[in-house]
Amino acid sequence: MVAGNWKMHRTASEGAALARECVALAAADPLAKRCEVVICPPFTGLAAVGEALAALKGSGVHLGAQNMHAEVQGAFTGEVSGPMLSAVGCEFVIVGHSERRHVMGETDAMVAAKLRAALRDGLTPIVCIGETLAEREQDKTAEVLVRQLSAAYSGLDAATAAATVVAYEPVWAIGTGKVASPEQARDAHRVARATLDQVVGPSTGSAACILYGGSVNAGNAATLFAEDDIDGALVGGASLEAASFWKIIAAASALNRP
Repeated sequence: MVAGNWKMHRTASEGAALARECVALAAADPLAKRCEVVICPPFTGLAAVGEALAALKGSGVHLGAQNMHAEVQGAFTGEVSGPMLSAVGCEFVIVGHSERRHVMGETDAMVAAKLRAALRDGLTPIVCIGETLAEREQDKTAEVLVRQLSAAYSGLDAATAAATVVAYEPVWAIGTGKVASPEQARDAHRVARATLDQVVGPSTGSAACILYGGSVNAGNAATLFAEDDIDGALVGGASLEAASFWKIIAAASALNRP
């Protein structure tokens, strides 16, 4: 899986045009169907991008949102609920992105609530985890990942956990141009898998889809994807241009043998 997080970029019309470019590239690539593709525009672009994707049936490109509120409705000014996302065609939603955690103050408990709300509302949550630079320098990466995953997945059964996606995004690599080495990413993914086994049950980790995120681009994607424990990528800036995004998808498709 390769998911593009557009963050606070692209208007509705710009997003629809970008979605059409991505679909055109998918249609021209015989290997494209080996990789599940998700694009996550800002809230204001969801309807337009959803309509563009719906008009291009069979594209294999799915619509996702960048965040959601845990409640179905209520007095939550500025928030968007799961049913609202589903109504415009969303199938996926990102929860717990580091910018939500560290800039907007979301706690582990809030992320856990959003994960469950997404499943309740028929959405596949992409659950983000990751350590800051200070935490890595203090050798606390594993501790942070265990804490975040334990809070998010505690109480879930294996079937429910399998309906989610995990994205490991070291905070120090997001938007900085710094990328975790393949070995660093692999080790973190192995910690995540072992934690899921412990928290949910045996074999949950090996069955999980775990993406890497953090300055992924066309130049480093293939090297990252060559690691068996890395199942794809959550892509930021490189997803804002169809050509660069598709090179990442092509790298994933080429390694995903039928």
